[in-house]
Amino acid sequence: MPLDEQSDEDKTQPDDENTVVPRLSAKQREEVQELAAVTALVVHEAIRHDGEEELERPISALAWSGLAAGLSMGFSFAVEGLFRAYLPPQPWRTLIVNLGYPVGFLIVILGRQQLFTENTLTAIIPLLARRNLATLAAVLRIWTIVLIANLIGAHIFAWAIGTLPVFKPEVESALRELAIEAANVGFGVAILRGIFAGWLIAMVVWMLAATPNGHTIIIIILTYVVGLAGLTHVIAGSIEVLFLVAVGDKSWGSYAAGYLLPALLGNIIGGVSLVSAVNHAQVVAGRQIQKSASRL
Repeated sequence: MPLDEQSDEDKTQPDDENTVVPRLSAKQREEVQELAAVTALVVHEAIRHDGEEELERPISALAWSGLAAGLSMGFSFAVEGLFRAYLPPQPWRTLIVNLGYPVGFLIVILGRQQLFTENTLTAIIPLLARRNLATLAAVLRIWTIVLIANLIGAHIFAWAIGTLPVFKPEVESALRELAIEAANVGFGVAILRGIFAGWLIAMVVWMLAATPNGHTIIIIILTYVVGLAGLTHVIAGSIEVLFLVAVGDKSWGSYAAGYLLPALLGNIIGGVSLVSAVNHAQVVAGRQIQKSASRL
């Protein structure tokens, strides 16, 4: 009897003594495998593989890619300023202005540039897997190079739009307003907001690894939330505060101690502890359960 002519009883098969599941053909089982969600283990291994590649990249490649990312992130600030300059001062304006925030992240992530809090956090997974001094040294190397390169790029962009006639006066005024708002944050609050920013940006990495399509919308939604909530990102926010340094409204010391340091600490805590370490722990725990089950 053909499969499609079988009765409902014939189309089911016992899974265990308490469960009855449909009887599937080989082709249907393949379709189920294709539609099944990617497991946490697969996502973890994909990110670990990317992390291993990042750790092996030469210093020059990391530096140039990090510099490009620092420059690219400036477009988040620039687009926000453009929106703010040309939109009427209505309560809903903030919702539109922050649509500019994902622009820099889209350029960096889709362009595969090195951004601190994004690419660098993938390197944590190999460290958590091996836990040796050699891997720790490699992680610190990539973090240091990318962070410095990002900040150099951020400073160049902030200096350019702050001292050169790149934008019209009304846009420059809007940029200054945005920068003052970004800099108006206390040390402890900057750390707290940085934790949530690092958390969300690191989740972008995990979600992109888990989904073959829809990368653009994932980046836009999560980074839009970061911008709308006023969370502190060590690179995106630095460009805003460095703009104030470039125009003489803020000193280097106040930027470094009042924004750079707390945002950096918060991003590391949020990205490493709340995402990388926790997701790694769930995979390790799952493997231990599988090993225990196989021994029974």
